[in-house]
Amino acid sequence: MTLEDILAFDAADPLRDKRDLFNIPEGVIYLDGNSLGVLPKATPDAMNDMLRRQWGQDLIRSWNSNDWINAPRRIGDKIGRLIGAAEGQVIAADSTSINVFKALSAASQLNSGRLVLLSETGNFPTDPYMMEGWATATGNRMIAELVEPSRILDRLAPDVAVLLLTQIHYKSGEVWDMNEITRHAHEAGALVIWDLSHSAGAIPVELDKCRVDFAVGCGYKFLNGGPGAPAYIYVAERHQSKVMPVLPGWMGHASPFAFEDSYTPGQGIKRFLCGTPGILGMCALEIGVDIFQSVDMGVLRTKSRQLGDLFIALVEENRMGFELASPREADMRGSQVSIRHPGGYAIMQALIERGVIGDFRAPDILRFGFTPLYTRYVDVWQAVSTLADIMNSNDWCDEKYAVQAEVT
Repeated sequence: MTLEDILAFDAADPLRDKRDLFNIPEGVIYLDGNSLGVLPKATPDAMNDMLRRQWGQDLIRSWNSNDWINAPRRIGDKIGRLIGAAEGQVIAADSTSINVFKALSAASQLNSGRLVLLSETGNFPTDPYMMEGWATATGNRMIAELVEPSRILDRLAPDVAVLLLTQIHYKSGEVWDMNEITRHAHEAGALVIWDLSHSAGAIPVELDKCRVDFAVGCGYKFLNGGPGAPAYIYVAERHQSKVMPVLPGWMGHASPFAFEDSYTPGQGIKRFLCGTPGILGMCALEIGVDIFQSVDMGVLRTKSRQLGDLFIALVEENRMGFELASPREADMRGSQVSIRHPGGYAIMQALIERGVIGDFRAPDILRFGFTPLYTRYVDVWQAVSTLADIMNSNDWCDEKYAVQAEVT
């Protein structure tokens, strides 16, 4: 494959114009959108309007005049379109961790005769941490249990109340079959929570079609909502009215401005709100989510597969001593590729210094995310060329690259 071939791929890319919607620094090849998405060009103006006019001039009137009060539900429905959820089942709120806690507590109420909270070893830590927290909150009546991924289906015994899985593994990028796993869990009498943090905006998701019970995810990766952007929670409509929120904040009340002494849960998904929404964060998130409203997720997924396949082929063609840590088959892989090397941290720091930004996950994973809206095929070509130069020159062996920063 030649550089001319790569440039032809970019010229024929149906998503090529979407790149112009993002602020990508000159000289940077950004392959970390699976950790923090790029700034949309429209976000600064929207935030400026939010700060200067809506907050600065309209002040508290903006809850009504600029519809701040409905932002969580409005944005939630927009996210719902990306993850296969009908309106009224997704709300933007809080952080992923808090929403995991909400979902665990809700699912436990619905399956109160069972005691085990189940997940896989190696899951993103906040999920099992929240399982431990919820188990503690129940006075250790419930039990958090982790098993090897290969044992998940076998462990779906009559004592399992809730299965919590991340659809795309944060480290390897491997994809769980949502439909199959959800079906097996339901047949065993368990409810399922899916963490979509690496799925929404990266691959097509079909929550309603798969009969998913609960789902959560963050807004700052592929959705490009900015660092610490609000997260979201999906609750299937069939479950909403049956749950008493364990975090019954005032915004989840049926009539928040009635200021009643006791809690009456709001109708539908509203009861999964907790405190006052962070409107500045909601503003940025909505800009990122709006970009997807005109994107065909099937087209996006096709490019995602092709970018990953190209990266793997080029790395292996250059024989640099890396081990593939992601599935080779594109359908089994999210929008990232991970490779393994004992010097992974130092190699990634050398890449970053040269303007190729990925990230590192302990103990030896170099992780490269491919965001189809703004990642070009030529970016992959240039990134691997830079990587090959670093490896062939042994530049990464410089001691300065081994000094580990707080964030990797």
